[in-house]
Amino acid sequence: MRTHVLPSLLLLSALSLTAACSSGSDTASSKAPADTRSESSASPSPVRSVDPSKIKGLEIVSDSSEHSSCPFATSYPDVPGAEAMTAAMKKDVDNRLSVFHTGVCADETDSPAGELNISHQFLVASGDVLGVRLTTQDRNGVGSGLSSRTYWYDGKASAYRKPLALIAEGSRDAFVNALKDRLKGREGVDVASLGDTFSDPASRATVLDDMDFTGDGGLRVTFDRGEVGVPAAGTYVVTLDKGTIAPWLSPFGKRAQRQAVAPSGPLDLGATNVPEVTVPTHTASGDDDTDCKKVKCIALTFDDGPAAPETATLLTYLAQYKARATFFVVGQNVAAHPELVRAEAKAGHEVGNHSFTHPDLTKLTRDEIASQLGRTSALIKAATGKAPTLFRPPYGAINVEVKAATTLSPVLWDVDTEDWKYRDAAKVARTVVAEAERNDVVLMHDIHPTSVAAVPQILRTLTADGYHFVTVSHLRATL
Repeated sequence: MRTHVLPSLLLLSALSLTAACSSGSDTASSKAPADTRSESSASPSPVRSVDPSKIKGLEIVSDSSEHSSCPFATSYPDVPGAEAMTAAMKKDVDNRLSVFHTGVCADETDSPAGELNISHQFLVASGDVLGVRLTTQDRNGVGSGLSSRTYWYDGKASAYRKPLALIAEGSRDAFVNALKDRLKGREGVDVASLGDTFSDPASRATVLDDMDFTGDGGLRVTFDRGEVGVPAAGTYVVTLDKGTIAPWLSPFGKRAQRQAVAPSGPLDLGATNVPEVTVPTHTASGDDDTDCKKVKCIALTFDDGPAAPETATLLTYLAQYKARATFFVVGQNVAAHPELVRAEAKAGHEVGNHSFTHPDLTKLTRDEIASQLGRTSALIKAATGKAPTLFRPPYGAINVEVKAATTLSPVLWDVDTEDWKYRDAAKVARTVVAEAERNDVVLMHDIHPTSVAAVPQILRTLTADGYHFVTVSHLRATL
């Protein structure tokens, strides 16, 4: 489907305002979302930064569309040894996606499509404790559509733990009473219903599904919109300091707290088989001297990576044909696999920015846009030594606000393989071969094994037809 033709290639005008760069590490902000109701006291210490690239065998399970009629992006980590926890995250994400596909992607009307975005953040990843938060932005309902859930894994017991497991069973009533005391008097809190909310064990576990430790050992509990207050009041956060929470923590909770405050070393969950990604060592031989005015050129672009092991396999295929490509990477995946991004650059490919968590940028504030792009650019520069100059807005969604928030040059596409929808390598290859024309930009995704498997056929066929594979910037510069 040719939705974005050559004008997308020529978006070269200068864009104002430099993207604000923040830390590229996987760090939780001490600031809650805009609709959060926190205590009036000083903000608690944020959680410590976790470097996901240090987690051996880590894979990020990603899925997304690049189509405005079905805009979704999901990701969660798969850590060796924590299979039960991975299964729990997968189940929750799959359930969300199923509802989204049924309600939004199946809608054949012309009404504006909502958006589903599920991103991940590491809270603790050291010793025998793993903690992860999944944050969901669902723009298909009323209100902010923001919700979050934390998942915990106890390597010592080889068991997935729900957040309430941080609290000893015999101390949960005291813990809940402390939460109720902190919530009483807050604007919008339905005091009369708090007893019912926390008294039933099933309801209690559902409401207390987001708990993490601050950097100074306090326990932070986040309640989603409508759980303990009127929906219009938004999210509530209660933080209990280290001294208050200490008598109530379970043995696992105490170990999780220690690892959150003072990580003891690498994560070790007792996995017997920890796969290691083989990073290609291909090196480009000098600058590309292809003159696209004289020969047929095409720019293959790959979104949403890097992914292990798919991106490594793709780099080997491209090297076999001395083909160059452009990778539009997602920041949270760069944080997990900077070595793959470094390998992309060393092999002569171009690395572009595809935001940090793949949201629709047109639905964000200017500061949020700048953060999404700035964090990702900082990670790319840290991995490759060079800041990107290009960005691809998720879903191709771009407006004046997005342009004003960055100096990066936007890149759309001419050929959409729709490989996110059709997980069929032969079909993806046929689409590119049949639709590609000279100077086209082709959209693919290196997070899908089927898309990577289609590349050898694409390279073989188009090379025989006289095409040269170049980066987007090289194509622009030589036209």
